[in-house]
Amino acid sequence: MLLEVENLYAGYGKIEALHGISFHVEKGEIVTLIGANGAGKSTTLKAIMRLPPPESPTVLNGDIRFNGASILKTEPHHVVAHLRMDLVPEGRHIFGNLTVNENLKLATWTRKDDDIQKDMERVFELFPRLRERMHQRSDTLSGGEQQMLAVGRALMAKPQLVMMDEPSLGLAPIVVRGIFDIIREINAQGITVLLIEQNANMALKIADQAYVMQTGTITMSGTGRELAENEEVKAAYLGKAK
Repeated sequence: MLLEVENLYAGYGKIEALHGISFHVEKGEIVTLIGANGAGKSTTLKAIMRLPPPESPTVLNGDIRFNGASILKTEPHHVVAHLRMDLVPEGRHIFGNLTVNENLKLATWTRKDDDIQKDMERVFELFPRLRERMHQRSDTLSGGEQQMLAVGRALMAKPQLVMMDEPSLGLAPIVVRGIFDIIREINAQGITVLLIEQNANMALKIADQAYVMQTGTITMSGTGRELAENEEVKAAYLGKAK
């Protein structure tokens, strides 16, 4: 088991946002968490990444294990550099005053291997548009290009697990389809993906396993296909109620 979240309670100050959620991610899978705004999806990813306060919720109870070991006391930089887990955050959070190339290189600051240039080429193969704009300031890119850069930057950290928070948010439908094709390709290259996505139709189509979150709890789970065919899920998230 690559990632295990067990009976996790977490929140901000006195506000409890997660009420004992449990789920797991097997190595090589695409797993998605779907649910409405405020369900606790982003809080879950922040807790897993062990982000520093005030961004990270406080874990009140439960455990998070990565490759079998608890990471509750793990420092954020250790999560990325040594556990090889990375997050593509909602809103992208690229460095707009830096070029595409500089943003990508920033993600390699802890790496000491000889494959950095090889991985840079892999990113440019996935996103040819980034190669064309290698020396362009990132804040001049389109929304879709900035999302490509955010994903590419995460890949430059050479993660075992990449978590994506709303990668299709605010993008045109044709760009969204391209982003989901890239998620499939990343997974085919051996990277495990944990995906948060309000576009439940697209997320369930590519997911091996899926979980429905409502107000800080997990209310349903199954394969992506099982949940896509579930009448309750259709009515609430897919707009296909009969």
